[in-house]
Amino acid sequence: MSSNATDLIRIARDEVGYHEGRSGGHWNNIQKFSPAVAGLEWSQGEAWCATFVAWCAERSGNAELFPVSASCAEGVAWFKERGRFTEYPVIGGQVFFGPGGGSHTGICVAYTSSTITTVEGNTNDGGSSEGDGVYLKTRERRSDWVHGYGIPDFIEGVVLADPEWKDRPGALYFGQEASADDSPSGGAPSGAAPAAGGGDGYEPFPGADFFHDGQNSDVITRMGERLVAEGCSAYAEGPGPEWSDADLESFRNWQHKLGDSGADADGIPGPKQWAALAVPRG
Repeated sequence: MSSNATDLIRIARDEVGYHEGRSGGHWNNIQKFSPAVAGLEWSQGEAWCATFVAWCAERSGNAELFPVSASCAEGVAWFKERGRFTEYPVIGGQVFFGPGGGSHTGICVAYTSSTITTVEGNTNDGGSSEGDGVYLKTRERRSDWVHGYGIPDFIEGVVLADPEWKDRPGALYFGQEASADDSPSGGAPSGAAPAAGGGDGYEPFPGADFFHDGQNSDVITRMGERLVAEGCSAYAEGPGPEWSDADLESFRNWQHKLGDSGADADGIPGPKQWAALAVPRG
């Protein structure tokens, strides 16, 4: 199994609804995760949110990309030591809560401009850091409770909202919203940027110089159809095969949807923006 966010998130989601044990009429922190993670057997009966993340990482083939620790504070330090910590959401990233990130943790599975969706162990309906099971939670993205995110070095690349990671190898920038469906796949080498199309039936990036007045190609039609499907249309008619101002404005809308601005939102496709649009081959 290759290390990627999709498998991590699938395994975490499959545990939603799981509950720890009860004794004496109370939840008791006895669960299946501590005994299953080598080195964390001692944590049985303790708060287990970080242990749950380590278990998901191990089960999904991502064990080396996450800290093996029952401590949230140690998890924050582990990512910071590797230069892989950010205040922006990360798909499949370990999210840390509370002062210094030491109160609670989970896995970020989606985000919008205002919220994050997470899978968290040892929480409850109210979002407690000492709960009773695994829950799917929606929290405010800019809440003071959210301290930050660890950035796993997924072999297939990572989707995140940190603008400082826009041009880094192995990063795909989605500033406003993203989910597991946006995670790259295809087995790119570790540290390599996601492919700019061309795999799995998608049109390879034709280069920025391709998009100019007078250009006529079915690629432009298929690009336009994808922009319409993404709700980015500026077309009065079409789209059609000839590059036009409507194509330029539609792609600019897509760039804004990705969270790009300034020179990165000039309406001319860039390789990562093209890869994110996933234009099908003809």
